Amino acid sequence: MTVDQRILFTLLGVVFVLLIWGRWRYDLVAFLALVTALLTGVVPADRAFAGFGHPATVIIALVLIVSRALANSGSVELVARFLVDRSRSLGAHIALMSGFAAMLSAVMNNVAALALLMPVDMEAAAKAKRSPSLSLMPLSFASILGGMITLIGTPSNVVVAEYRNDALGSPYLMFDFAPVGLACALVGVAFVASLGWRFVPKARREHNASEELFELAEYVAELQVPEDAPCVGKKVRELDDITEEHESAIVGLVRRGQRMPGMARRVEIRAGDVLVVEAHPDRIDKLVGALGLEYLRSTNEKRTLAGEDLSLLEVVIPEGARIEGRSALSLRLLYRHGVTLLGVSRSGKRFAERVRKLAIRAGDVLLLLGPSERLREIAEWLGGLPLAERGLQVVQRQKAWPTIGIFSVAVLLASVGVLYLPVALAAAVGLLVLLNIVPLRQVYDAVEWPVIVLLGCMIPIGSALEASGGTTLLANGLVGLAQGFSPVLVLVLLIIVTMTLSDVMSNVATAVIAAPVALDISERLGTNPDPFLMGVAVAASCAFLTPIGHKNNTLILGPGGYDFGDYWRMGLPLELLIVAVATPMILWVWPL
Repeated sequence: MTVDQRILFTLLGVVFVLLIWGRWRYDLVAFLALVTALLTGVVPADRAFAGFGHPATVIIALVLIVSRALANSGSVELVARFLVDRSRSLGAHIALMSGFAAMLSAVMNNVAALALLMPVDMEAAAKAKRSPSLSLMPLSFASILGGMITLIGTPSNVVVAEYRNDALGSPYLMFDFAPVGLACALVGVAFVASLGWRFVPKARREHNASEELFELAEYVAELQVPEDAPCVGKKVRELDDITEEHESAIVGLVRRGQRMPGMARRVEIRAGDVLVVEAHPDRIDKLVGALGLEYLRSTNEKRTLAGEDLSLLEVVIPEGARIEGRSALSLRLLYRHGVTLLGVSRSGKRFAERVRKLAIRAGDVLLLLGPSERLREIAEWLGGLPLAERGLQVVQRQKAWPTIGIFSVAVLLASVGVLYLPVALAAAVGLLVLLNIVPLRQVYDAVEWPVIVLLGCMIPIGSALEASGGTTLLANGLVGLAQGFSPVLVLVLLIIVTMTLSDVMSNVATAVIAAPVALDISERLGTNPDPFLMGVAVAASCAFLTPIGHKNNTLILGPGGYDFGDYWRMGLPLELLIVAVATPMILWVWPL
């Protein structure tokens, strides 16, 4: 073993230990590892930051921005609203949600897919009065499985595809992963929906972590009825089913500036009316979409909200705040600052006054709606204290189909080879920004920079390991373990070892290290390299044993109320099942 090999193996060993320890962020660990590699000379200085310009890094960043566009436009909401039905059995609910999560993860970043569907699943759990722990882990695993289906579904597929391009002269295309990935996803989703959820420990089923961690105050808010709203012509009481579905209530109606007596249950709704609703903040925007309503626009003031790039912010009012004892109307909040007071929460109490005319008291919680870049500044001007971010977002539903169309065209052009994938995605992102579906402010927010730093730092180290002959040593060791056995057994061992690494390291780091080893193994055995590279792609995505192997597993840890040791109960049989399914599929599609 050469000096460079010793340094690189020691460095990777330290990275491995630090990632398992978890005290330092993985991007910091990767950056320090790159700096150490540069100082010791194992990575040439002219290759120091080559990873940041690598196509794999660029593709992942662009996919994250496109994922934000799909969320902003309500594209996912179009389908997700049909998935929540309290009458379904738990198994049927998990099957539907997991199947949709897998399909969604195939065309967008799987972490973003889970983040979009988690609130839907938790809402279904609340309506069914059961713990979300029964369905969140299957949902997380399904979103990971779905990422295997296409090139852009998971970063590890991008890493393997671009490594093949560097090593063999051509990358994997968009749907080259589909035969094996789809088989694994179908079998995996069937498992988590039928048997997997039953492996969740009984103790997790007995409490509802979502209620403990995400209890929100209810607001009294006002929403305007436009001319084309489907609720026009109906009586207020006829909307009970829809409002109940969204865990909200219509508590009044305002017409021509005057609030109708009582709760106006028998009043027929007209265009221009204002509905007074009581709801949690995350339910208000969903009710807007369900009833075709609009956020209130003042008729007496010149400045109104444009409805684009808006955010919601919760602000608690302390004593001595500028707005204490005054109303939003008296401060001319909308006219002067372009921010509307959407709702007020006052210890669960209702009030007869109009929201914008209500004199605010200390202790009230205000729900503000306004331009994202100025909302916090205005909240401070009012003297309020912003609450912790809850991910509240105003959805641009009218832009759902244009977003889907732009993304579909980009994928199609890349799939048929008309455009190189990074170019197609870059063009799509440019259009999405020009149409303000992803505002400029959100472009950089959408990119998960720790992942970009991790990949940019690990690619030069992986290249150095390959150049030093380190991957050949690893390949020789793995082949030596299976001395005298068929290449099929070597492939199975590679998949198992890669899966084990992925359970404690990120799938990106695992793919960077394992892909060169796979190529060296194929060269040593004199076989087609594709089965071994595909084996790495599949295995790098299969992190089901711990909450630290994949971000999706970490994302559900708190809301599901899980412990570290809960994951392997469902994850271990799932990983064994994936090995059993993936191996023959890989050998059938990519013969040795």
